[in-house]
Amino acid sequence: MNGVGPLNGARGIPGDDELLFLPLGGTGEIGMNLNLYGHAGRWLMVDCGVAFGEHDLPGIEVVMPDPQFIEGLRDRLCGLVLTHGHEDHLGAVPYLWPRLRCPVYATPFTAVLLRRKLIDDRIVDLPEIVEVPLGARFGVGPFDLELVTLTHSIPEPSAIVIRTGQGTVLHTGDWKLDPDPLVGDDFDAQRLKEVASEGVLALVGDSTNVLVEGHSGSELTVRQELEKLVRDQTGRVAVACFASNVARLDTVFRVAEACGRRVCLVGRSMHRIVAAARETGYLKNVPPLVDPRELSGLPREEVLLLVTGSQGEPRAALWRIATGDHPEAGLEEGDSVVFSSRVIPGNEKSIFALYNQLSRRGIHVLTADHHDVHVSGHPCREELIQMYQWVRPSVAVPVHGEVRHLTAHAELARSCQVPEALVLENGRMARLAPGPAAVVDHVPAGRLVADGSVLRAKESPVLRDRRRMVFNGSAVVTLLLDSDGFLLRDPVIAAAGLYDMQNEREVTADVVEAVEDSLDRLSRRDRGSDQAVGDAVKQAVRRVFVRHLGRKPVVELQVIRID
Repeated sequence: MNGVGPLNGARGIPGDDELLFLPLGGTGEIGMNLNLYGHAGRWLMVDCGVAFGEHDLPGIEVVMPDPQFIEGLRDRLCGLVLTHGHEDHLGAVPYLWPRLRCPVYATPFTAVLLRRKLIDDRIVDLPEIVEVPLGARFGVGPFDLELVTLTHSIPEPSAIVIRTGQGTVLHTGDWKLDPDPLVGDDFDAQRLKEVASEGVLALVGDSTNVLVEGHSGSELTVRQELEKLVRDQTGRVAVACFASNVARLDTVFRVAEACGRRVCLVGRSMHRIVAAARETGYLKNVPPLVDPRELSGLPREEVLLLVTGSQGEPRAALWRIATGDHPEAGLEEGDSVVFSSRVIPGNEKSIFALYNQLSRRGIHVLTADHHDVHVSGHPCREELIQMYQWVRPSVAVPVHGEVRHLTAHAELARSCQVPEALVLENGRMARLAPGPAAVVDHVPAGRLVADGSVLRAKESPVLRDRRRMVFNGSAVVTLLLDSDGFLLRDPVIAAAGLYDMQNEREVTADVVEAVEDSLDRLSRRDRGSDQAVGDAVKQAVRRVFVRHLGRKPVVELQVIRID
């Protein structure tokens, strides 16, 4: 491998006298978290998550890091530790574990959530999942690990203390300092201070809200505001939120009970999370839930729908409800939808389309823009400062953020008297010890996508052609030729979605003429070559489409020869 300051070990094998950190996902972006720590000949993976497909990936719902670097060193991978149960931290496990085949370590709630996900996805090749208690200390290869409980928007978020012969790292995972978490344990500030007293070499930490001043806020505030809002509504109410935000689910259950409403869960992931939470002792004393099939028999003012789809996902429950396409749950004019979630950057268009669809039907849309119905699960600047005051690391390594977040986090760390701050990108390998922290190598850090049941590279020819088809269209030209390469009948053109073949017949006529002209210009030998015929005809056809439509579609050619 090429890089600055080569590794002591060969072929990516870390030496006994060094501690390495390598992000393959989640650094320079939000989502797809996958991090590697290297020491004494072994690698430890922390988190293995996904992001969701964007508009430039038609037909793709899930994107994940490409693990080819560590896949090639699978015998050196001693384990995968999950910090918590969000999709951007564990969602890639069902897809990538067969390539890794190492033990997976998780706290009870995260383990149950992962098992249920594997079952729902009909995964046959199941990983070895090792449940570790909250606050546990355990060994994985040459790494001495300890979990420290923090607070987040899902139960059991844990920072990981990674002790090695070359120093100790605190990997924070996702966190915040919520003084009233409502579900789950409080953050363990005392244990963080005790770890700091041992000496912390590096803090590898969440950067999501570094540009936001103050504190992230408490779930208790949301509960109070949401109760006021629901109490003021007439008709049926739907609350849309992230299914994994168990504290928010508990808030909705308590608000519904206080307002005399019964809760109906709508959306598969909502049922999965609630079941996992109950199995592990969370969401206690929840009132009986309403079966969707019973909704028609209840007064509308007594119903609260707890739904998935707050980000405008077209296949999620709320979009289907908004379009009147859901088979069991529905909303009418005068009903209300409360969006108890934030707008994830990149989702604005789909979310606003959902708002408009609901409003078009006379359904009230209530959002966090005008009501305190959401707080973030990530630390704002004052919380980050508090963490640095507790932990006092020698090196700050910002992760879980875009480049602007990482840069701002590094600046904040320096202002907190952290001697070194290292801004990385996915694929940049850093040596944390010995010596000053520095980038020492670069490794491949590509992307894989779940394309139905197949994993493909994001830049694969299949997806490249699909993007071209979606944005520029496609056409198929069929030629019937004799043995000498002369047309036996007019070319047949198929171009669905490219132009109106019924009302734009001049385009078809020009395509046919271009095909005939391109064949006339070929030599006798080239007429006998399907390759030569294909190259000439495709080029001519594309020119016609560019001239008429301003587009360069994917053109496929079918050549049939009759002797």
